[in-house]
Amino acid sequence: MAHIDIRMFSEQKEGTESFVGVWLKKPGERVNVNEPIVEISTDKVSMEIPAPASGVLAEILKSENEPVSPGEVLGRIESGTESREAGGAAPAQDGLSPAVRRLIRENNLDPHSIPGTGRGGRLTYEDVSDFLSKRQSGPKLAGRMAPHTAMRRAIAGHMVRSVQSAPHVTAVFEADMSRVLADRDAFKARSQDVPSVTAYLISAAVKALQAVPEVNSRWHDDALEIFEDLNIGIGTATPEGGLIVPVIHRAQELNLVEIAARLRELTGKAREGALAVEDVQNGTFTISNHGVSGSLLAAPIIIPNSQSAILGTGKLQKRAVVVEQGGNDVVSVKPMMYVTLTVDHRALDAQQTNAFLTVFVEALENWNLNP
Repeated sequence: MAHIDIRMFSEQKEGTESFVGVWLKKPGERVNVNEPIVEISTDKVSMEIPAPASGVLAEILKSENEPVSPGEVLGRIESGTESREAGGAAPAQDGLSPAVRRLIRENNLDPHSIPGTGRGGRLTYEDVSDFLSKRQSGPKLAGRMAPHTAMRRAIAGHMVRSVQSAPHVTAVFEADMSRVLADRDAFKARSQDVPSVTAYLISAAVKALQAVPEVNSRWHDDALEIFEDLNIGIGTATPEGGLIVPVIHRAQELNLVEIAARLRELTGKAREGALAVEDVQNGTFTISNHGVSGSLLAAPIIIPNSQSAILGTGKLQKRAVVVEQGGNDVVSVKPMMYVTLTVDHRALDAQQTNAFLTVFVEALENWNLNP
């Protein structure tokens, strides 16, 4: 019988911290080759490491919430043995997302006892959360401790380092979204897939980054690294309360429809906990569309050590604005959106910041309607 190492992935993006999230098996339980055995969490994504061989999980060397490095040994499998646990391992929870499996494990639940409302009766994160809230009984407490997940701790550490290392400055513009909404109506009239507003924001950001390439950069002590590809990340909330940033790579090569399709694919994978490592790597610029949750105005924090700016886009809201018609000022109701660009002031000044936002807003306000 041989002992086979379970190792952390050998590649990891610079500046990313990884932690052991959850062990999916206990020592003594039977595992099959390529069966997920441990979940790794970063500030961006959760990943499952498959068993390198069939056998029994002999030992765990890295505990849950413990930091890990590329290639590090996490545990060992004893091959050619049967489970030492009477009755063997519990049946796998097939078809469940990593977030659902984690919630079930943390609360010692039987997934078969929870009604599923997803497609085909699939159990969703909301199903498990609702089940837990209904199960609670007894007197209400004034407060409770909610332990941080490894992802939340990693996010917190990165945000603190960002504001400590980079002086943040934010500029605020507003955009009239009338032509964007008219273009979406044109898609609807043709019974085509309608691009989301976020897809238009990405497309406009491409034009602005091409006009002001210094914004698509990373600060180094001896130089400003200006990237050729426009790899635009979109901040996306996860069901369990985290935030990940899937990336649309080489966005400069995509038209609006292609951007919309890629965005739908990535956000769907993000909500299912199915993003691959390459889906969140090598971003050069980020958009935080905080308006989807109702926020009018915000100044997001720059992703540390890898980017020089982040675009914030607020809620699309009808507002009364003053416009000139026939030489007279009149009040008109228009769909407006506040947009912000927060920059690393070491890398960018007001000139580049305002130039970017000017091109970005003009791209939205002068959108050419599809024929």
